[in-house]
Amino acid sequence: MAAPVDRSKGSTLRNAFGGVLCLFILLLIGILAFSIRLFSVIKYESVIHEFDPYFNYRVTQFLTKNGIYDFWNWFDDRTWYPLGRVIGGTVYPGLTLTAGTMWWILNSLNIPLSVETVCVFTAPVFSANAAWATYLLTKEVKGTGAGLTAAVLLAMVPSYISRSVAGSYDNEAVAIFALIFTFYLYIKTLNTGSLFYATLNALSYFYMVCSWGGYTFIINLIPMHVLLCIMTGRYSSRLYIAYAPLVVLGTLLAALVPVVGFNAVMTSEHFASFVVFIIIHVVGIVYFIKGILPPKMFKVAITLVLTFGIAICVGALAILVALVASSPTKGWSGRSLSLLDPLEQEKPFTFIKDGWKRLVWVLMGTARFRQDDASKYIPIIASVSEHQPPTWPSYFMDINVLAFLVPAGIIACFLPLSDASSFAVLYLVTSVYFSGVMVRLMLVLAPAACIMSGIALSESFDVLTRSVKLQLAKLFDSPLSTAGDANDCSSTAHNDVVKIEKQVPANKTEEVKDRSSKRNRKKDKENAEKAPPAKLRNEKKLLVLPLEASAVAIILLVVLGSLYVIHCVWAAAEAYSAPSIVLTSRSSDGLHVFDDFREAYAWLRHNTEVDDKVASWWDYGYQTTAMANRTVIVDNNTWNNTHIATVGTAMSSPEKEAWVIFDSLDVKYVLVVFGGLIGYPSDDINKFLWMVRIGGGVFPHIKEPDYLRDGQYRIDAQATSTMLNCLMYKLSYYRFVETDGKGFDRVRRTEIGKKHFKLTHFEEVFTTHHWMVRIYKLKPPKNRIRGKSKKSKTSSKLSSGTRRDGNTKRNPWL
Repeated sequence: MAAPVDRSKGSTLRNAFGGVLCLFILLLIGILAFSIRLFSVIKYESVIHEFDPYFNYRVTQFLTKNGIYDFWNWFDDRTWYPLGRVIGGTVYPGLTLTAGTMWWILNSLNIPLSVETVCVFTAPVFSANAAWATYLLTKEVKGTGAGLTAAVLLAMVPSYISRSVAGSYDNEAVAIFALIFTFYLYIKTLNTGSLFYATLNALSYFYMVCSWGGYTFIINLIPMHVLLCIMTGRYSSRLYIAYAPLVVLGTLLAALVPVVGFNAVMTSEHFASFVVFIIIHVVGIVYFIKGILPPKMFKVAITLVLTFGIAICVGALAILVALVASSPTKGWSGRSLSLLDPLEQEKPFTFIKDGWKRLVWVLMGTARFRQDDASKYIPIIASVSEHQPPTWPSYFMDINVLAFLVPAGIIACFLPLSDASSFAVLYLVTSVYFSGVMVRLMLVLAPAACIMSGIALSESFDVLTRSVKLQLAKLFDSPLSTAGDANDCSSTAHNDVVKIEKQVPANKTEEVKDRSSKRNRKKDKENAEKAPPAKLRNEKKLLVLPLEASAVAIILLVVLGSLYVIHCVWAAAEAYSAPSIVLTSRSSDGLHVFDDFREAYAWLRHNTEVDDKVASWWDYGYQTTAMANRTVIVDNNTWNNTHIATVGTAMSSPEKEAWVIFDSLDVKYVLVVFGGLIGYPSDDINKFLWMVRIGGGVFPHIKEPDYLRDGQYRIDAQATSTMLNCLMYKLSYYRFVETDGKGFDRVRRTEIGKKHFKLTHFEEVFTTHHWMVRIYKLKPPKNRIRGKSKKSKTSSKLSSGTRRDGNTKRNPWL
């Protein structure tokens, strides 16, 4: 009787050691996820990246300085002049509150870190949390091994690194963790039926709503999975507990977020959850009645239930249709419209008819935005680079070899298919579609690809290592066995029996007799059954894999993983670590650093008045407000299309008309970004057609064909006169010919068309060292320089009736 006790102690010790080892591996994964995102700090400096993070940093500074109540009631008069912006009611506060709480806790522990430092390292910290959440989610789907593998993959995946490097202080820094953790709690509730986890799931969903507008992906994906389970006959009380509290508590909590408010119950993005909520209650009542009534009574009762259920569904649908019909966009936001129907945005509901075709096109990599359609429908959304569809190289860059492992993970999820694995497959399919529409949503695809790849690698290593183990056991055990038993070594069960017999002492004859009797019973059962158990069939299939093939496959998987690690480290160190505000370039004479943005913002901060207004394209609004502390006309929030169109119209107009528009907005300085000297491609000249399209969408006198020559966008001698005389062209290329004598644009790779000209209504006040940022000041009317021309009698008569203060025409913008 001592042997079973020893085995139980051994298994307990083995489980304890496995648990400790798992925790140690998770700790290493967290350290890996954090450290791989520090290349930006090591190579450059601790600085905020990109454009949107500067607004988040400014809001966090206000929160830590003034408190939570002033934050909710903060009216920012330095943005969107003269309209302003209510910050507390127009931002997702999750990121700001999270960083502010971290800063408060650290300072309470006498760790005096600045707000900027906390903001810089928030994303790497939450990337470790996201990796651990991925482990928990994948563990619920396919076990611990798959969970650890998926966590390692997510810690290094380039798609997630691109939005979570140190300094990338954006909403996605915490939102991806909230997304994965919400899915984990949903699956945990689905597997256990625990109301405790269901409540935690609603709270996690509330944190996701506070963090990112992508929460609508959750509130639509989970209802889709619930409906799938109902349609496939997988309804259970666990499914009801996992879904019903989420809809009720989650919707109530989401309505508490000021930026969401009643949109949680009034917009089309949320209607699917309410429809499925009604359906699951009808199905639940049907199953309940079926369990307490006999079959005859059940038919009568089910007729009544279905009658009332259909009536309620029809009433709910009628209300929803009325709400949708009352909205000009059918209750959908602009971004949702572009996601649902990326090919024909003028007809947002053709997706219902042709959605399957679009999905096939996306999977084939051919779902591309048609720029003419985008410009006609929502140009302000289509103008953002991260809203463009990705290409195949983008997939290989952002998820690398995971793209080839995902199909194997899908197959593994069907062996066998469970509620959790079906959710993982549904998550992958939907994220693949949305990532094919908008490159920004590659971030949502990354966790799904890591989960599927982790499952594929875990299952593959499990099969291969067991095959090697059984084949090696067969090789080493065959010389010790007798000649008569040599042909019987192919059975896994026989090998296990031989191992057990070797561990049993010789004097334990009673246990041997008991085992022999058990074997006889098993033989009787096997003779009675036609087919062997599924477990034995699987083990026999594993033995089909030869030792050499298994070893080669393991080596190939290790090499594949090594290539993935190398690519991820390169992407983290080179591709995604450089902050956009500080640019670098390598050439034959070494490394060049371009710090023109901070140079320009510093000049504005120290050489202009505090209440001066600065006009620029909306891309640079957040940075101008945060770093220069000056009032801007538009910024990256893009909530007012008319205001942005006004700035675009001014940039697209001749100098005099542009001066009138900017003067009506009290603008003192105009900032433009120009990359023609150093070859910086993301300058305002490359963005200029979007200014024309957005401006023309509100002011019809701005027409895009007037800026094109034979349908081509040109800035050389073949450019149109409208293009050569617009304000953007003049502010970008003023004195540019003085740099090399030819005026050669290194971005467009051509000489400019109009080289020598003077400004009459604007004056240059500052140009950075590399000509990347140019700042102009509006001339006052009395100091404008009139062009010299010969005065004729006719002109003198015409000019005699005009005023000499420069106001010859009525301001059309007042």
